[in-house]
Amino acid sequence: MAEAGAQERVLSWDPSTMNKRPLYCNCAGGDSVVIPNTPAPSGSGSYGGNSYKVGPNLFLIDVTGRDKASAAGAIAGGGGARQRIGMITRLAPVDFGIHASLTTQGSVSVGGNADINGADQVPTGWTSCDLPGPPQPGVRDQGGNVSETGNGTVLGNPPVVNDPTINNNTFNVFGGATFAQLAARATVTIPSGNYSTAPVVTNGVCDKAVLTNWGDGDNPAGVCASYFPIIYATGTITLNNTQGQGILLVNGDLNIDGSYQFYGIVIIQGDLKTAGGGTTEAHFWGGVMAKNADLSVQNLSGKATLNYSSCSINAVLQATSPISMMRSRGWVQLY
Repeated sequence: MAEAGAQERVLSWDPSTMNKRPLYCNCAGGDSVVIPNTPAPSGSGSYGGNSYKVGPNLFLIDVTGRDKASAAGAIAGGGGARQRIGMITRLAPVDFGIHASLTTQGSVSVGGNADINGADQVPTGWTSCDLPGPPQPGVRDQGGNVSETGNGTVLGNPPVVNDPTINNNTFNVFGGATFAQLAARATVTIPSGNYSTAPVVTNGVCDKAVLTNWGDGDNPAGVCASYFPIIYATGTITLNNTQGQGILLVNGDLNIDGSYQFYGIVIIQGDLKTAGGGTTEAHFWGGVMAKNADLSVQNLSGKATLNYSSCSINAVLQATSPISMMRSRGWVQLY
């Protein structure tokens, strides 16, 4: 029962509530999560215990399994059985293969005051980031044309890299998951349409039931700052005001009309199109992958800015990743 119970906790792990918990301390109010007494999958007994965050990406699942006789108190009379194990697990992030600010199959047109920058940047106000890593290319493409007009710029090391290995699978099959599997894990699912998204706090708690609450990357100390949803748009969407964070999956085109900020990973099965208005800006912090299956042109204009940010990407992966048992001696007998 103990092994089955520990495995059941791995399979039912909720990244949105578990991954961002503080490290456990053996002190008053230490941050452990109770595993309530639960019937074993086989129906032959039950299990319960606690889970602990013991490192930035490590968790200990402490489970005691009891057969029916043990649960009824029969051990003292010589019957029944009980086992306690500890399972060490780690986050198992998806490898999206993001090696540029913008990855695409087709051509890219950068106009107006738009800017694509592969330098590793820390989002404004974020103070818990590691030091920036080496600069990445601004655009990674299959070999299409990248044009700059007006004050539009593409920066990076190099600004543009042609990668002939890019194909449809680049935007559908990742290390550890597919686009469809990620969509099935979405915490927010929306149809085609126009949206304005912003954090929502109800009675002092981040209200995750609101479909247009996509977290709060603008305010790292805000109530919704630790909320990184996986958002799945089933068709083409347009975003205008205000912000969001997490993993944004778009099964169509993504249009940014005016001011908008997004922190994290964006995967688009169609085109990315931005249009600023006057001094309004559209900022992406993290990495954008736009498939444009029809090999049309990615249009970035106005004040659109795509900034590569490993800090934003890592924060999203840490908040949304499932866990898996360590490969070598992932569990130990406890007494």
